[in-house]
Amino acid sequence: MPPDRNEPLRVAILGAGLIGIDLLMKIRRSPVLDCRLVVGRQDGGLGLRRAADLGCATAGDGIRSLVAADRPFDIVFDASNAVSHVEHWKCLEPLGTRLVDLTPSMVGHMVAPTVNGADATAHRNINLISCTGQAAVPILHALTRQFPTSYIEVVTTAASSSVGRATRLNLDEYIDTTQDAVRTFTGVPDVKVMVNLSPASPPTTFRVALSVLGTGFDADAVRHVVTEAAAQVSAFAPGFAVKACTAADDRVFVAVEVAATGDRIPRHVGNLDIINSAAVLIAERCARDSAPATTLGVS
Repeated sequence: MPPDRNEPLRVAILGAGLIGIDLLMKIRRSPVLDCRLVVGRQDGGLGLRRAADLGCATAGDGIRSLVAADRPFDIVFDASNAVSHVEHWKCLEPLGTRLVDLTPSMVGHMVAPTVNGADATAHRNINLISCTGQAAVPILHALTRQFPTSYIEVVTTAASSSVGRATRLNLDEYIDTTQDAVRTFTGVPDVKVMVNLSPASPPTTFRVALSVLGTGFDADAVRHVVTEAAAQVSAFAPGFAVKACTAADDRVFVAVEVAATGDRIPRHVGNLDIINSAAVLIAERCARDSAPATTLGVS
């Protein structure tokens, strides 16, 4: 039967690691999303136990658990890994399910909410690039729209403890996808992305440093552009903050940090917080765009 758009969208989370459980907490606060299932690789895992403790149904048979559901889900958040996402899309596409992909798979339509979030609802497979992409793309897109740019370098530092098994397996894909996104959203072909995993104790806060080479940089104009772009991101990811912004001659340097504001993750895990916040924002937009006008209070 067709879904009742007077009710929240039925969603599921594929992946019960750090990302999946924080995502569940954020979805639980949404008035237009209803998480009906969290799926892991095997029954009895820590993530699935946490999801069950929060009152959510769980399953341990991976993508097969979603395909076997009595009714297709409206949205599935894929928090697994880039290689598996290809198979997940093949299985769920025929069911009409929309995938919000939190892996660096480069399969779906790349979205950064404050840049092209309005495009998301036109696509069934929405790729959220990477946590670095969510932090860097809005700033870089804004700068390159205003100033001629010849080179972009992005250096990410994240605490080792904030990077799960799937992300470690996907580091090459993470870098490639982030580089591709920066090129796509800025039009600048010469891009370099690097990732540092820090074992420091106490853990370092998620940080992304942006170096931009070009011409015509004015310090006041650069700060204005960066401040506006950052304000749009912090509206949905409150822990996002600009820590440095300088412009001199042909070079701009911007450093941003993201502190987590989630219920179940420590403050330094801003990498998870920003991509999960973006995922929920996009899913809520899909829910509202699919709802009847009367549901939204519009006659």
